[in-house]
Amino acid sequence: MAHFAELNSDNIVQRVIVVGNADCLDSDGDESEAIGIAFCQGIFGSDTIWKQTSYNRNMRGIFAGRGCTYDASVDKFFSPRPFSSWILDKATGKWNAPVAQPSNENYTRAWEWDEDNRRWNQTTE
Repeated sequence: MAHFAELNSDNIVQRVIVVGNADCLDSDGDESEAIGIAFCQGIFGSDTIWKQTSYNRNMRGIFAGRGCTYDASVDKFFSPRPFSSWILDKATGKWNAPVAQPSNENYTRAWEWDEDNRRWNQTTE
């Protein structure tokens, strides 16, 4: 089975569908993303945009899900931004707060991001 993510015009994933292996094979019996995309467009319309994604993360970073973003410059999917102030590190695929999270050496409390004040607060849990 192959997985394909439908993108909107802003490269945001709208949905992910499963396509049978037989619907992605070329004349030599090899899997082809282009054939899988053509299959998806045949069902959902020729104006739809599709990218293959891998459940096993064999391609394009993470497994795409609704709300993820596809970045063509690095050919990867990225998870949704957790907070508007956070910055994406495209090399690692991780979102980082504008202020580093303090270390928690005794592990008795967790840290929680306060977007309004753009700082980390310790929780009482």
